[in-house]
Amino acid sequence: MPQKSVQVAIAGRVQGVGFRASARRQAQRLGLVGWVKNLPDGRVMAVLAGEATAVEEMLQWCQVGPPNAAVSEVLVEETAVAGLKTFEIR
Repeated sequence: MPQKSVQVAIAGRVQGVGFRASARRQAQRLGLVGWVKNLPDGRVMAVLAGEATAVEEMLQWCQVGPPNAAVSEVLVEETAVAGLKTFEIR
């Protein structure tokens, strides 16, 4: 299976709505590794790595997020990652 890794910046009402915990559950369900964290500017940043189809499914989820989120923008950049074994909240 082709592998893919991306760095994602998600803007909108994405902090204080359970975005990181929901993202971790979704990523784990899809078998992805990486991390998610809040940024000081109000965005959420994530690194996603795994099967290309699973990464694409996770990117679709990021467009909406959990029920209380209001995503206004998702910026995706291909990246190289190494050494990730789990998906964590930072």
